Amino acid sequence: MSKLFSIIQFFIAAVVIAGCGNTTSTKNLTATVLYDATIIDGNGGAPLQHASVRIEGDSITDVDEHIDTANAAVIHLEGKIIMPALISAHVHIGTLKGTSAKPENYTRDNILAQLKKYQDYGIENILVMGTDRPMLFESGLRDSSVNGLLPGTRLYSAGYGFNVPQAGGPITSVMDQLFRPASPQQVPAELDSVAAVKPTVLKMWVDDFGGSTPKMDPAVYKAIIDEAHKRNLRVAAHLYYLSDARKLVADGLDIIAHSIRDSVIDDALLNEMKAKHVAYIPTLSLDEFAFIYAQKPAWINDEFFKASLEPGVYEMITSSEYQEGLKNSPSFQRNMKGFETALKNLKKIYDAGILVALGTDSGATPVRAQGFSEHNELALMVQAGLTPMQAIITATKNAAALLQIDDRFGTIEKGKIADLVILNANPLDDIKNTRKINAVYKAGVKVSDGVK
Repeated sequence: MSKLFSIIQFFIAAVVIAGCGNTTSTKNLTATVLYDATIIDGNGGAPLQHASVRIEGDSITDVDEHIDTANAAVIHLEGKIIMPALISAHVHIGTLKGTSAKPENYTRDNILAQLKKYQDYGIENILVMGTDRPMLFESGLRDSSVNGLLPGTRLYSAGYGFNVPQAGGPITSVMDQLFRPASPQQVPAELDSVAAVKPTVLKMWVDDFGGSTPKMDPAVYKAIIDEAHKRNLRVAAHLYYLSDARKLVADGLDIIAHSIRDSVIDDALLNEMKAKHVAYIPTLSLDEFAFIYAQKPAWINDEFFKASLEPGVYEMITSSEYQEGLKNSPSFQRNMKGFETALKNLKKIYDAGILVALGTDSGATPVRAQGFSEHNELALMVQAGLTPMQAIITATKNAAALLQIDDRFGTIEKGKIADLVILNANPLDDIKNTRKINAVYKAGVKVSDGVK
């Protein structure tokens, strides 16, 4: 960042700290100190008690129980928790508006509004998985966002994904920019087009969506993996079945972008995934959303949930027509069973030492709530058997590693960018306390008071 931008940040940090506690004089300040809090740093060790974080410019310069407060705006945080901002490694953005997901919704204003929403929920980096459109790249919006020049969470992109020639899937209407090779011979030129926008990863859809669409030809997805690797791109796959996961891992897949949901994973595949450093994004929220509204979940009237919804969605999902439609759907029992299998597989995969990163598929459809989904995912991970600390690591350190931004983000350490969430209660006592947001910091500046 430029020197001028850092100076501006110092000034903002000094004058927008109301609401978090008492401060020192703002005259001649060159730093901010978040003082006397419990710090969960994202590395998995015991939290630091009565510790502080010193921020200069956009970066953390010290984390300690005894910290230099010279020339700093001191924000007193007794009784509060500081943790790294969340990172979601599988979302969709821009096409959602109201109760629809349509190409025409994909505008700069809509994208920026959704980036602001994610930020209010304490999420400062997201990876959009394969449904972005040319405007994002041609306008420079993606690059400006990644470089911190726009408000809201930073947007990383998988560019334009790959799917089968026949249309299929729940978000078909917004998948018109995808490449749909009918043969392996088409893949190299199409992959060149995706590589030109410099995606973080490459996304492909391999699943048959419950038999509603053909699966991708293995010869085609092997060509996608091989050609992507020639261009130094990692490949993430939308899948459902254990058999497909086996074939894809054998063929060099880098990221399993959804849970394996038809069968419990075997030790042979666990060992191969670990040996090949295959990452796993369980997206448990996606699977729960496929049936949970019919069961009137405890959080259905929670303002933290309702604030995440687009206009009209709450009325839709609480209507008897919608809820009965879910119950009577031919896939209702399959969805519930798939969710239970996903919980079991997450626990086995995490315990095997495989990199698990938080992602939710939020924003793909109106019922997959942006922002709330990420906090719900943490609770579902704990339901699966992870500890609150392990769940937090998936959403901070591990997600940063998957996006390959862990040199700057994901943990509270000296030299890292100061993306932080201040909480009013300890999520290690109850993972749902991540929802009790006091303040959100992006690059050292307070940018939100959370969801109100």
